[in-house]
Amino acid sequence: MLRGWKFEIQLDDQSDKAIYLQIADAIIKDIHSGRLKPGDALPGSRNLAQLLKINRNTVVEALSVLLIEGWLVSKERQGTFVAETLPDFKEVQKNNPVTTVVKETASRHYHIQFDDGHPDSKIAPIAELARAYRQIFNQKARWQMMGYGNELGDLEFRKAIVQMLNHQRGMQVDEQSICITRGSQMAMYLTAQCLFTKGDYVLIENPGYKPAWSAFENAGATLLPVSMDKDGLLIDDVISYLKSHKKIKAIYVTPHRQYPTTVTLNLKRRLELIWLSNKYGFTIIEDDYDNEFHFGYRPILPLSSFTELKNYVYIGTMSKVIAPALRIGYLASNDSSLIERVGSLRKIIDVQGDSIMEQAVLQLIKDGTIKRHIKKATNHYKAKREFMATMLNKHITNKATYTIPEGGLAFWVVPNKCVDWIQISKKLKTKGIKIITPDTYSFDETLNGIRLGYGSLSEKELEDGIITLAKML
Repeated sequence: MLRGWKFEIQLDDQSDKAIYLQIADAIIKDIHSGRLKPGDALPGSRNLAQLLKINRNTVVEALSVLLIEGWLVSKERQGTFVAETLPDFKEVQKNNPVTTVVKETASRHYHIQFDDGHPDSKIAPIAELARAYRQIFNQKARWQMMGYGNELGDLEFRKAIVQMLNHQRGMQVDEQSICITRGSQMAMYLTAQCLFTKGDYVLIENPGYKPAWSAFENAGATLLPVSMDKDGLLIDDVISYLKSHKKIKAIYVTPHRQYPTTVTLNLKRRLELIWLSNKYGFTIIEDDYDNEFHFGYRPILPLSSFTELKNYVYIGTMSKVIAPALRIGYLASNDSSLIERVGSLRKIIDVQGDSIMEQAVLQLIKDGTIKRHIKKATNHYKAKREFMATMLNKHITNKATYTIPEGGLAFWVVPNKCVDWIQISKKLKTKGIKIITPDTYSFDETLNGIRLGYGSLSEKELEDGIITLAKML
């Protein structure tokens, strides 16, 4: 079908109005003026994108808004057309429908999302996992897996995780000291419920990971924030709390790459923290959320690998290794009574994990798929990290400070001057860009820094996002 309509619009990337809204408004204007008539066919999204020299997703978003509002209709295998019955233009102008749609869909439609460090699902070994899952299900499900399994998780899968922890992370655990969970957040919840009672105190990093804080508070614990610097948490703050509070039950730390600042806790402070834990009897809850992706020469071993440490809970996840949608985490501890309580509680709220999925992942571990994927992914993310650093050096270096992380999937960026991140976030959203504002990981007073995940974004998205952000700093 011929599409003779010539779309004429000057896009303004300096405008507060998102590009896709500019496109949508221009098409509405052409419909209103009569240049586009009911029944007229529009060019395909790919052709429009080439014409305007923009990302096709931006055009698709504009067309989606117009379809929702009733300006356009989509006909299967034919294309997109101006609707025969149009909305009342004056009423639409009065109610500002496009803005309304954006407000309603803002939470789920962004061209660029700077998350807190998600992996790139496009390189995940999903096909291999699906194939392994089908094989396991067909071979064993009918006669072996339809009953309940062990509340601590599939035994062979636990043995595989134990081998990984002992051989690669220097730990000394066995299959009886580990529990497989549906993601690391369940591990956090089980730990909190089995460790804390009302009136207990738990030390936390500030800034830090609020979902963990919520799990601790839900169990009755009171949070005590410990400040951070370039070498990790401040041991002097820990000592001060230990002297003033008698019921400190635990400290929650992310020492490998602190969340959200990406700082690694230095060796001196690691040893001091272990000594304090042993002296005062509090448990170190270690969240090693992104251990796998390390770009330096020497991998950092967990606190839980130190044989001198008497009380620890170590929490890890498979989500960063394979894909966020894969909800498999685990917790390990040298406290056998705690593991027993965790298993009992797990049995109440979730009788067992996904045994078939655990065995499918186990198959990928045994056949080397996971090992090959980690090697491939590490190179992939290292290249992305270098590109991200190049973009920051080019566009933000005179406006903010940052350190190139030795691993993980995010940067910590601190503007040279104090900025209003809430207002910046609102402006970015109008341009189809989403960030996680610092209040998300601040305990009390909101910090000035921001965590920018790069793992799930393309180079084009990283470049566009950084350029837009730089203009607002």
